Amino acid sequence: MVSTTPALREVSAVAKPAVLLSRAEVLTRYRHFREISKQHHSAALDFLSKDAIISQARRLGLVQGKTLVLDSMDDLNLAFDLTIHTAPKDRSRAIDRYARAVRLAPGSDERLVLEAMRRARFSIIGILRRHDVAGLIVEDLFRGGEFWLVDEGLESSLPDGAALATRLFTPDGFAMTAGVLVPFDIELIEDAIADTPQLLRNRREELIDDRRFAEAIYRVALASGLMEQVAYQDTVSAVG
Repeated sequence: MVSTTPALREVSAVAKPAVLLSRAEVLTRYRHFREISKQHHSAALDFLSKDAIISQARRLGLVQGKTLVLDSMDDLNLAFDLTIHTAPKDRSRAIDRYARAVRLAPGSDERLVLEAMRRARFSIIGILRRHDVAGLIVEDLFRGGEFWLVDEGLESSLPDGAALATRLFTPDGFAMTAGVLVPFDIELIEDAIADTPQLLRNRREELIDDRRFAEAIYRVALASGLMEQVAYQDTVSAVG
């Protein structure tokens, strides 16, 4: 399994390309990477069994008996996120199995994006301000540090001071979301830990990297109706 430690670059390392690139150039590169990441995610699903997806959906409260019960098909994105990007300690991740099987040209953007996706990290972030060129400057509320996040939907829909849980990867000088967005407030953490009390065994710095924490956050967000605020679009994402 690939280490998930060096995933995000702080904003000091991000300012350099911003000086050189226009907004149009940044957004063109972002959209190119977004399309590649969507293709990789779709292909990685082929490395999952139906049983694995149903099992994860059940742990999120999306299954009754043997039937999926969804308010929206988008709710399955949460199950896909966990089954693609995480796995129990004794199992390999779908994203890694896919990476071992696919043949991508060295130095290609397809390979660059896939390797960045393999280092994706579940994060809880706060919106600090708009970036001077495009996107947002955000703060990692658990790990600390500021970095550049490019997402057209979030830039247009989230005010400064908002917070959300998501999974992030960094294919270039900026970070991107991996496809999951959860509106966030402090009660969500409290409810998630109450829902999964064994998480209390973790130190704060370990909690954010425990796959059970992301799962608990997703489960509580679904049960509380928070996900009804999220609208997924084809090329952008938005939180209402």
